[in-house]
Amino acid sequence: MNRRRFLIAACACALHLAAMGTALAGPAVRPALRRGSGPLGSAPSPSGTSGAGSSPSPASGQPASGPKNSRPPQDDDLVAQQTDHSGDLDAPPGIDDAVRDYLFKMRRFDSPHPSDITLPPQRTPVLHAATDRLGRLERTVGHGFFYLLGFDEAVRVAQRYPAVGAFSPQELALIDELFHADASAYGFMGMKPLNSLTATIPSREVYKVPGMGNYVYQGEPRATWETIRRLLGEDVVLTSGVRGIMKQFHLFLTKASAYGGNLSLASRSLAPPGYSFHGIGDFDVGQRGYGARNFTSAFTATPIFRRLEELGYITLRYPQDNMLGVRFEPWHIKVATA
Repeated sequence: MNRRRFLIAACACALHLAAMGTALAGPAVRPALRRGSGPLGSAPSPSGTSGAGSSPSPASGQPASGPKNSRPPQDDDLVAQQTDHSGDLDAPPGIDDAVRDYLFKMRRFDSPHPSDITLPPQRTPVLHAATDRLGRLERTVGHGFFYLLGFDEAVRVAQRYPAVGAFSPQELALIDELFHADASAYGFMGMKPLNSLTATIPSREVYKVPGMGNYVYQGEPRATWETIRRLLGEDVVLTSGVRGIMKQFHLFLTKASAYGGNLSLASRSLAPPGYSFHGIGDFDVGQRGYGARNFTSAFTATPIFRRLEELGYITLRYPQDNMLGVRFEPWHIKVATA
């Protein structure tokens, strides 16, 4: 962006940060709840005791895993995020310190920062348990179907299959609280297109793209993808399409779990559940054979990106140095109706 536009955006961000007061001040601050079973630091226990200091054991009989065992699934949205190379911060001299710190943080999105919001230690065992259970649920129902799985159906399937095991009251409380929390409290300033935890995706409203393992919504999203495919040929791939509430939860919790419950760090590269525009129409594209680099700024050097830019399809939802608390995403196709 040019200097004038950068300064305008920077000033807006500075005013927003100032208005937030202590919302981003330090790890003691917790997301403000719209509703839920209690503050994130003190989920109710089914036995009536306060807190959730011990982790519920999954139905499989295996203990809930901690950070060492919380391996992210081999999902394109999570692979090799450490390989992004955004370069050193190049901000105009004299810019507000808060804005400079913000941009520094966003360029190093996968590094913890002092102002990050992290779940209290007594909640991390529940976080790990819920993350592991979602992984088992995805393997049980299949990766394709899991993209469309709603919350209510996920709870029913988990209860039905011993290989998954029913969600514990603590896990359900954490899911509820995280969904209804105001994500701006831990740095995510984007809109929330899905406000219902129990939102569903009817199968008639989506189209499974042959050979891609992903869905796009019928209507404009499908027409946009098919036009891109027709113009660019087989070198363009659909790397991520429709993602329902539970898929977004699995991605977000996996990231947070791998970093000790750091919600701010997770939100810099993965929209919190309910905040992802993949839930209503957006999708990701990449260069065939480019692998995990499709999810880094290196994608901008590919022939596919340059061609998309020439054709006018690169209307970025999360451009470089955006003020939404989201990393640069040049691979994310913004569908107009979304």
